[in-house]
Amino acid sequence: MSEQRPDEQDPSAGGPEEPAEAAVPAPGPVPTPGPGPVPGPPTEPVPGPVTEPVPAAEPVPAAEPVPSAEPPVPSAPQPAPGTPSGAAPAAASESVADAAARGAAWGRVAEDGTVYVRTGDGERAAGSYPGAGPDDALAYFVRKFDELEGQVLLLEQRVEAGGVSPKDAETSIGHLREMLADAHAVGDLAALARRLDGLVERVASRRKEADAARAAAREQARAVKERIVAEAEGLAESTEWKKSGDRLRALLDDWKKAPRLDRKTDDALWKRFSHARTSFDKRRRTHFAELDTQRSTAAERKEQLIREAEELSSSTDWGPTARRYRDLMSEWKAAGRARRDIEDQLWARFRAAQDAFFAARTGVFTARDADLAVNLERKTALLAEAEALLPVTDVRAARGALRSLHDRWEAAGHVPRADRDAVEGRLRKVDEAVRSAEETEWKRSNPEARARAEATVTQLRASIDSLDAEASAADSSGETAKAVKAREAAAARREWLAEAERTLAEFS
Repeated sequence: MSEQRPDEQDPSAGGPEEPAEAAVPAPGPVPTPGPGPVPGPPTEPVPGPVTEPVPAAEPVPAAEPVPSAEPPVPSAPQPAPGTPSGAAPAAASESVADAAARGAAWGRVAEDGTVYVRTGDGERAAGSYPGAGPDDALAYFVRKFDELEGQVLLLEQRVEAGGVSPKDAETSIGHLREMLADAHAVGDLAALARRLDGLVERVASRRKEADAARAAAREQARAVKERIVAEAEGLAESTEWKKSGDRLRALLDDWKKAPRLDRKTDDALWKRFSHARTSFDKRRRTHFAELDTQRSTAAERKEQLIREAEELSSSTDWGPTARRYRDLMSEWKAAGRARRDIEDQLWARFRAAQDAFFAARTGVFTARDADLAVNLERKTALLAEAEALLPVTDVRAARGALRSLHDRWEAAGHVPRADRDAVEGRLRKVDEAVRSAEETEWKRSNPEARARAEATVTQLRASIDSLDAEASAADSSGETAKAVKAREAAAARREWLAEAERTLAEFS
């Protein structure tokens, strides 16, 4: 059964969703003329607009709400930086006369009270305000334009600040286009349409930027997860169980923090990552299971060694038992380690058995060494007598004295173990000096060697005489080269003769 990914969602939920930007609702409904009073001169009541159509004028449309969660747009928002002159809506405190003056450039009021708005195709009726003067009627529809322009301005500001997603911005632009196409308002409707066109271009640019950012984020997330997977696969065959296990857990935390990719890519990478972790965990469990078996076997073997060590702890056969304890120690090391919780206990028992034996042996040897102190004094005196023979001047006398010393040395008995090597070494040096003197004397008095030395001297002398005679004859006959060669051979033999004579002198 495959391991569930830590960030895995319900299968019915589909693939991973792209992170959505903060949704911005479309602009709210634009108020239409209602039965309530319209702002006018403060001292005179203004009659409400009629709902019946007026001759030669379009009827005032009924208000239809547009679905939106956005709060109503303020009637007079502040213009954004860079807004063209005249594009900002009028202040709320603007008088009727001022509003009517602004509207005169874009509309008029007919004699029958119908208000017309000028467009690129001519003019069309925007509505009527019966019972009100021309300025009041025109100002009413100018303020309707201001409200519409305020919604466009607000959307521009939100797009510029990045506070609305491209999708929601496009929806809001569509709503505003519908409202603008049949707007009951007086103002530069064509300019508002152009501003909406500009918004479409800016939203498209924002969409490209958002798409590029999402693509970069996806690529970065892919690189992060591929790095995690590659490192996990590298650790899958590791035998550093503690270090690699900790690192794999850290990689799992990194995976949880990394953003999700599309489902196909994410699932493929997760399967590789999960397989690497599973493979490592399986090998680690197998390793420690085998280790537990080895440790159990080691514990059984060490129990056997402890039993033997405890049986030998009371032995008085000091030499063989000490050697067996050395063998037991080698076998203890070869047996391997038991579980940590019992290894120290086993070693303490094994060590206690050894200590008991060696403590008893040390006690016995200490008492014995006290008895051997007298023997050491005797042998020390014999050593002084033996070393007085050096250097050897009379080989026969030295050999006879040394033979007598050896007899008395053996009769003196053993010395303490700690001093044995030192006294034996001193006597050995005397033996070697006497033996070397004997060899030298033998070489000097050997008849066969003397005869060989004499023969060599005689032969070399005869050869030199012959070469001298040959050189003289060559000189007489004018053979200079032959004479030189004979003299060189004679010179070489004279050097050999000198060495042979020195050897012969050693036998005299």
